[in-house]
Amino acid sequence: MNSDKDWLVMVLLSILVGPLGIHRFYVGKIGTGILMLLTFGGFGIWALIDMIMIILGKFTDAEGNYITQK
Repeated sequence: MNSDKDWLVMVLLSILVGPLGIHRFYVGKIGTGILMLLTFGGFGIWALIDMIMIILGKFTDAEGNYITQK
């Protein structure tokens, strides 16, 4: 099942402020968003992995729905 969150917004958030975890707050993953904020995106590695997952359409929201291009 696909999420109602916008894929383009996710891509832009992950590129512009990915290390701050703002894209995770956007999809409702508050706990991991706070962790990313405190560790600056896992020192950039976690943010890079998230960015790749978002672009490939493999990133999910808090309910487990995939965020894909529409």
